[in-house]
Amino acid sequence: MVEIAVKYLESTTGARRVAGDPDRVCRGVVIDSREVGPDAIFVAFPGERVDGNDFAAAAIEKGAAAVVMTREPDQTLVDAAHARNCSLLTCDDPTEFLLRLAQGYRARLHCTVIGVTGSIGKTTTKDVLAACLAKRFRVHATAGNYNNLIGLPLTILSAPADTQMLVLEMGMNDFGEIARLTACAQPTFAIITKVGTSHIGMLGSREGIARAKAEILQGMPPSAENFEGHHSALVLHGEDDFTPLIIEKYARPRGIDVVLAGTSTDDDVYATHVELDETGCPHFDITFEDGLSFKTHLSIPGAQSVPNALFAATVAHRLGVPGFEIDEAFSSLALTGRRAQVRHATCGARVIDDSYNASPESMAAGLNLLESLPCSGTRIAILGEMGEMGEEAPRLHALTGAYAAAKRPGLLICVGGELAEEMATAARLMGLDEGDVHVVPSCDVLIKRFAGVIGERDLVLVKGSRFVGLDRFVEEVCADAR
Repeated sequence: MVEIAVKYLESTTGARRVAGDPDRVCRGVVIDSREVGPDAIFVAFPGERVDGNDFAAAAIEKGAAAVVMTREPDQTLVDAAHARNCSLLTCDDPTEFLLRLAQGYRARLHCTVIGVTGSIGKTTTKDVLAACLAKRFRVHATAGNYNNLIGLPLTILSAPADTQMLVLEMGMNDFGEIARLTACAQPTFAIITKVGTSHIGMLGSREGIARAKAEILQGMPPSAENFEGHHSALVLHGEDDFTPLIIEKYARPRGIDVVLAGTSTDDDVYATHVELDETGCPHFDITFEDGLSFKTHLSIPGAQSVPNALFAATVAHRLGVPGFEIDEAFSSLALTGRRAQVRHATCGARVIDDSYNASPESMAAGLNLLESLPCSGTRIAILGEMGEMGEEAPRLHALTGAYAAAKRPGLLICVGGELAEEMATAARLMGLDEGDVHVVPSCDVLIKRFAGVIGERDLVLVKGSRFVGLDRFVEEVCADAR
C-alpha cells in the first residue's frame, strides 16, 4: 500500500497542512473512519446524510497519521491532532485528492496496468484476467465493483509495492469520468468489452456510450513507444457494431494498436466450436494471434462468458502467460458474486443468481442461460426493472419482455412499477399465456407471493438492477441450502 510522508502528501495532491509533523509517514488510505488503523490517511467525504468531517476526531483517536478534511478544523480538533501526532490537511475536492495521490503512487509502482471498461462483462473480464495473470505474476485487481472515481484510486493506493500486474475496472455514469480514471491509472493495455445500452439515459445514444468508453485511450501511450517494457494495445470485441467507429475515430488517431477478439475466424483471437455442458459451462477451441490453439473450458456458466474470457486471454498471452496456464485459470475461476452464479435453493431448485445489475444485453444473456441449462421442472424468469435507461426505458423494457417471451419460460415474474408492466405487456403480446406472466411491485411482495411456489426440479433466473433488491429474494429461497 501507499507509504508517503505528509510533506509529499501536500506536494502531490495540493492539499494544505493545517497542523502536524510534515515528516510523519502515512501508510494506507481509507474513507470510512471505522476502517482507520495506525498511521492511516483518513479522507473525509461530505455527504447529504453523513459528513465524514464529523468523524475526524474518531480517526485521530484510532491512530490516523493524517486526516484530510473539506472544512477548516476547529481548535479542539487541532489540539487533539497535536496530542496524537496526527497531521490535519484540508482540500476542496476529496475525489480529486484521491485521484492525484493514486496517480503519484501509480507512477512509483513498477507494474503493468490493464484497464477494463465496457457496458457489460467488465467485472467478469477483470476477474478472468486477474486469474490468468496470477499464474505467473504478482497481481492486484479491483475488488468487487470498486470501479468509480473513488474506488479506482483506492484500489491503486492499496496495491502492494511489489505488484507486477495491476488490473483495474473502470466504470462511469457520464462523459469525462473514464478520462479522469485513465489519467490516474495510465494503462498500457485496455479492454472495451462491449458498447451496450447501460447509462443510455445519461449519455443519449450508443454512439455517446462508445465515446465515453473510448476515453480510456486518453491515458495510454502510443503503441510505437516502449512503455515500461511493453507496447500498448486496445482489445475490442470483433463482433460489436461500434468497434469500427472506436478504431477509426479514437484508436488510430492516437496510434494505438487494436486486437480483435470474438467468435469469428476473422478476429485476431477467436473461439470456435462453442458448446455448453450439462452445467451450462462453455467448452471451446481458442486460437491466438501467433497461431497457438487449444481446447479449453470455463468453470462459469453461459456462452456470454466466452468473449470475456477471450479478452482476458488476449492480454494475458501478450504478457507472456503460456496457453496451459490460461487453460488452468479458465477451469478454476472464482468470480465476483451475483453474476450468473448457480445456487441451490432450500427446496432443491437451482437458482441463477444474476441479481447484481441488469441491462437489456445482460438480460438477454441471462435468459439464454435459463433456456440452455437442463431442467426437468419449470423454468422461471424473475426480471426486475433496469435503471439509467432514460427516455429509452419503456422501449428497452418492452424489448426485454418480448425476448423473454421468445425463450418460453414456464413462468415470468416482472418486479417493479410501470417499466415492469412494459415487460409483462410485451411478453403477453408475444404469446406468453396471461396466467404465466405476473407483475409484482417490490421484492417484498415477490418473496411473499412466490418464494414458496418454487419446486425442487425448477430452474430460476433472478436478474434486475440493484435498486430492485432481488438479491434479498435469492437469500430468502437459498437461506438454508447447503
